[in-house]
Amino acid sequence: MNHLIQGKMFVIDQSRCIGCEACVQSCEECGTHRGQSLIHLEFVDRGASTQTAPMVCMHCEDPTCANVCPADAIKQNEDGVVQSALKPRCIGCSNCVNACPFGVPKYFALPDQMMKCDMCYDRTSVGLAPMCASVCPSQALWFGAPEEFAETRRGDLIHEYRFGNQLVPTKVATVVDDRTFGPIDVMGEPGGQRWQDDPFGLEEV
Repeated sequence: MNHLIQGKMFVIDQSRCIGCEACVQSCEECGTHRGQSLIHLEFVDRGASTQTAPMVCMHCEDPTCANVCPADAIKQNEDGVVQSALKPRCIGCSNCVNACPFGVPKYFALPDQMMKCDMCYDRTSVGLAPMCASVCPSQALWFGAPEEFAETRRGDLIHEYRFGNQLVPTKVATVVDDRTFGPIDVMGEPGGQRWQDDPFGLEEV
């Protein structure tokens, strides 16, 4: 899968998130979102920590949301971006909402349609950063050229997640401290690199 759009890639670095919600507010301003915020800001362990993590659509190589849509309303474009359900086709069944391993799609009663992060395709298709990445003060959400990332950022990039026995390759990359551990194990099985593990080993220091 080609991870680039106009020679640039979209990256999430959860270790940098400061919980300011600038991404949530700016998402509403994307021209294709009709005033809706389609980004999630999750608390990692709200009872014990203030750590937050942004979650956008990961734009899976083989999107489950599209596979379970009975109306063929969810399309993946030539750049690998999975788009919101087509309004004339969407029947509001919420299959996609329930099936997404990342919990991204949202059903809106008005306009009776599933909508989701489309990587601000009106912007990224012409080389501009998604709205969320353009305002993130800590660059937890980042959009740029691979060589720029290599020169200015720490960590390795990974494009694969494991949910039990299911491997999910994605277009959006996540920063980890060592990619040799393999796919991020969302279920946190023994021996795996667990979701939301301390990405740079700060606890060990």
